[in-house]
Amino acid sequence: MAVLLQSLRLIDPQRIHPPKNYIFTGSEIVEDNGDSGLKIKETIDCSTFFASRGWIDLRCMSGEPGEEYRESLDSLGELLAVSGFTKAVLMPNTKPAIQTKNEVQYVQSKASGWITDLVIQAAATKDCKGEDFTDILDLHHEWVFVYGDGTHPISNPDRLLKILQYLQKFGGLLFDQTYDPYLSLFGQMHEGVASTRLGMKGIPNLSEEIAVHRNLEILKYAGGKLHLQTISTKGAVDKIREAKKEGLNVTADVSLYQLLFSDEDMASFDTNLKVMPPFRGKEDRKALIKGLKDGTIDAIVSNHQPQDFDSKFMEFDLAAFGMAGLQTFLPGMVKLAEELTWPLLISKITEGPAKVLQNELSKMDNITVFDPEENWVFDQKSNKSLSANMPWFNTELKGKVKFVINKGRFVKI
Repeated sequence: MAVLLQSLRLIDPQRIHPPKNYIFTGSEIVEDNGDSGLKIKETIDCSTFFASRGWIDLRCMSGEPGEEYRESLDSLGELLAVSGFTKAVLMPNTKPAIQTKNEVQYVQSKASGWITDLVIQAAATKDCKGEDFTDILDLHHEWVFVYGDGTHPISNPDRLLKILQYLQKFGGLLFDQTYDPYLSLFGQMHEGVASTRLGMKGIPNLSEEIAVHRNLEILKYAGGKLHLQTISTKGAVDKIREAKKEGLNVTADVSLYQLLFSDEDMASFDTNLKVMPPFRGKEDRKALIKGLKDGTIDAIVSNHQPQDFDSKFMEFDLAAFGMAGLQTFLPGMVKLAEELTWPLLISKITEGPAKVLQNELSKMDNITVFDPEENWVFDQKSNKSLSANMPWFNTELKGKVKFVINKGRFVKI
């Protein structure tokens, strides 16, 4: 039984196409040429909607196993669908970490019913501590090909070198949130005029830039494929741009909220704005925008890190890092659409992350449909996450996902 989508405007990385009628056949989305012979089960007026290939998030987190009160796998599955994502990479930072066949099989089993395809990033080192290696080859037998320590940088250069070498045995991919933990020690926000004025210990740009430079030099020596996550500084963008020109197999992403906030926003001392890497200065933001436009930065990620109330409702320097970023992802893109354009934004959540994951986009078998103008209130009633660590909580937002098609399923939001 087919679904007819009337007057739908499709966005691809090149342009916004004129309104056309499309049919979801039950397995793929095709243009309606008037003689499909399919029996239409439902007709939907999509004249105010946009659509694109299904969105891909390269960085999100669950609390399960171990801290299900922050985010369970069940709540994350519903949240990803409501937020428009048809594929997502799950970080390994749970208790225990996702680091053995048992944890991988557990997560795979829980996610088997999701409409979202889950890609597991297994821990590269035990408990994500950057010391002893996990059994990478054993994990590969469970179809894991993405490795990393999630929110923890692999700061030991010897470990990074050996992981890159080992992953080449089967074409594995290393993700790393790159910064120097010692240069960031005790830091609460970006080091600059704002941190001095607010009297908070700052995290310098140098922390990220020196680590990015080191990792790129190791990649040049070892070979392999490296994906740098949540880039935030001008110097890091410049180094990645040069590395790509040299032909290094490196990709990068940026958190959506890094493009929406700056260190000046920290004056409110809102702990929901405490993230890692921290919000940087205006020049860094300009460099990130340029990096997105010229292809230096391949993807935009939600960096969804749910935290419970108690870990955020405390003194700023004691509060946990992280922001919930999935359900507000589309409203965030709406705020950036005029500056970055919809085709560019869509490319960074479809074509870009697909390239990072070495996936080919062939037939249109998944789609995300959204209304960029619909207003809704993000509050306890509408929130699908178990956490609410987002500065836009209890505010009216613009931009709503309407439905998602993936795995032959049609789900209205």
